[in-house]
Amino acid sequence: MPIVIAGGTGFVGKAVAHNFANRGDQVYVLTRHPEPDLPNITFIEWLTDRSQPEKALNHLSVDAFINLAGEPLNKGRWTRRKKEAILQSRIRATQESIKIVKRLNEKPNVYINASAIGYYGNSTDQTFVETSVSLENSFPSRVCERWEAEAKNTEGLGVRTVITRIGVVMGKGGGALPKMMLPYHLFAGGTIGTGKQWVSWIHLDDLIGLIRFIVENESITGPVNLTAPHPVRMEQFGKTFASVLSRPHWFPVPEWLIKLFFGEMSNILLEGQKVLPIKALEAGYVFHFQRIEEALHDLN
Repeated sequence: MPIVIAGGTGFVGKAVAHNFANRGDQVYVLTRHPEPDLPNITFIEWLTDRSQPEKALNHLSVDAFINLAGEPLNKGRWTRRKKEAILQSRIRATQESIKIVKRLNEKPNVYINASAIGYYGNSTDQTFVETSVSLENSFPSRVCERWEAEAKNTEGLGVRTVITRIGVVMGKGGGALPKMMLPYHLFAGGTIGTGKQWVSWIHLDDLIGLIRFIVENESITGPVNLTAPHPVRMEQFGKTFASVLSRPHWFPVPEWLIKLFFGEMSNILLEGQKVLPIKALEAGYVFHFQRIEEALHDLN
């Protein structure tokens, strides 16, 4: 199947692209900086003044168009300029990917646009599912609102549209895991903040599996939570890290110190949301890693 992936050179995008390619699908990665082509992976320049990706794609019968592009949330302090870059990178990538879809002679069977569980806002006592309303009480929730609104513009094209609200991704070599493990490797791990904040996580293998599942199941539309079915509070999360790594869990990190180092971006660590993947479970997806203990043992 021809699969188009925008943002296919980041940590998650690269893993998704290689998974489809390794299974025999032909993958077309849209990127500002094209690399030499790989087996079953073709790189196409986009988001530059000279790029014309639709010309390279128009002869194809694209099965899925997957947009994962956007400025990382967890790199650098959230200055006013950084926050604007985070928002605009997502808006522009979504707008440009939809322009390509509009220009294709044959529309893809499904358009998948990334979002994040930050959409729901922060809470220590509520549980969020795909039908939950956003609390709009954080910068990420407001970004996701705008991001998803742009993505819905594909619905008028008669294209099945799915918005993947991605949780905290656990994988080797990137995502949240290396940074979260580092204090424990240094024998300095402990509870972050109050420890009551929820961590709605997902193993990278299940994230990839769910995206493939969405592509292959035409009944799935609208928002889908890409999280494991058993979220945990930060304190349990840290204690599980310590147990898996055979390290102590003893140095609590106070909120004021996290805020001092990271500014507003500290909200990612100090606040959270309990999110359940109801749509995926009801559609019949079987998680390989349902509990954090299983995931961390696999990734250690």
